[in-house]
Amino acid sequence: MDFLLPLALLLMGLLFILATGLPVAFSFMLVNIFGAYFLWGGTTGFYQLVLSIFASINMYPLVCVAMFVLMGEVLFQSGTFPRAIEILDKWMGRLPGRLAIVAIAGATLFSTLSGSSLGTAAMLGSALVPEMERRGYKKEISIGACMSGGLAMIIPPSALAVILATLARLSVGKVLMAGVIPGLLMAVLYSAYIIGRCALQPSMAPAYTPVSIPLSQKIMDTVRYVLPFGTIILLVIGFVIMGLCDPTEASAVAALAAFALAAVYGKLNWKITRSAVTNSLRICVMMFFILTASTAYSQILAFTGATRGLTEFVAGLQMPPLLVIIVMQFLLLVLGCFMEQVSIMMITFPIFFPLIQVLGYDPIWFAVMCLINMEVGLKTPPFGLMLFVMKGVAPSDTTMGQICRAAFPFVLADVLAVACILLFPALGTWLPGLVK
Repeated sequence: MDFLLPLALLLMGLLFILATGLPVAFSFMLVNIFGAYFLWGGTTGFYQLVLSIFASINMYPLVCVAMFVLMGEVLFQSGTFPRAIEILDKWMGRLPGRLAIVAIAGATLFSTLSGSSLGTAAMLGSALVPEMERRGYKKEISIGACMSGGLAMIIPPSALAVILATLARLSVGKVLMAGVIPGLLMAVLYSAYIIGRCALQPSMAPAYTPVSIPLSQKIMDTVRYVLPFGTIILLVIGFVIMGLCDPTEASAVAALAAFALAAVYGKLNWKITRSAVTNSLRICVMMFFILTASTAYSQILAFTGATRGLTEFVAGLQMPPLLVIIVMQFLLLVLGCFMEQVSIMMITFPIFFPLIQVLGYDPIWFAVMCLINMEVGLKTPPFGLMLFVMKGVAPSDTTMGQICRAAFPFVLADVLAVACILLFPALGTWLPGLVK
């Protein structure tokens, strides 16, 4: 248990600095500087810290995040996306919290082409949160619904699922397909929560008095304003499926298509372009700064032996096999609260998956639960990265406390999804079983 002291110092130090009000990225970086000096050999550790920061940001898939943020900003600044949402909204009648349901549906669709949880959440947040609050939605609903962008970690093509399959030496195709049914289940649970919450507490979302609109007019508006937007999604999905480009290249196609769509509607001008690019840069710099700082923090934490010590301790416990599964999932959930997901996988999976095979469980079934748990970690206080992404795109008067309260019900929905997969393994194994 030699790791307990450095673990306590790193965690308590970070909590103390955060309590002073210093921005999250700077708090992480300050702890990293002290950790690198004392744990990585004095001033030599600073050189290693710089290398770690550079390596964490010098990643090709991160371009996908930037491109989807830019796409969302262009669609929002030009008024294209809000108009499409308004048309879809009219089809839902008196359904409570219907715009939040549209956000979840959008998250599910974008997940099929982005593979980036943070990028999808940032796009939805920048495009929908201001619009929802303008209409009278409470922050708990507007921000929480946009956090469903985390579905991109579950629904293929998930970049994290590919990394997981590689580390665990599993079939990439089977791991990707394993996320389809659980991802849709999570979307249904999110929607059920929003409908139930808004029905029980009408003040959470505005009351709607549906305006009588001829069916022909709704169809015409849908073809004019929604169909082109859906075409962008289908175009990008088609490019990926046909192998014409990878998800990162597809994100660039989507951003270019967003500019083209805004131009076709006559909404594209220099002011909108400058505003979209400037806002995208601000959001991406915030996200990438946090990513680099938290990745370096994860590496310092791993160097202390804390995470490996915890996983080996759990693996050595004498308990029923199913309880071992539950404890490992709980450990992933806890680690996800303050560590970056790839770092968690690199540290724990070399121990977890051999143990799963020894216990006789299906590794694909275990893998999909791991993906959901790490998605939960993205939006779990105090250090979930999605919380800080939403802080960056939400209106300036939004506090971290409001974001955390908005995330909590969706975290519970994710835990319920894990419980369903734990009790009914076919939810995660039936579709992969069809892959040859």
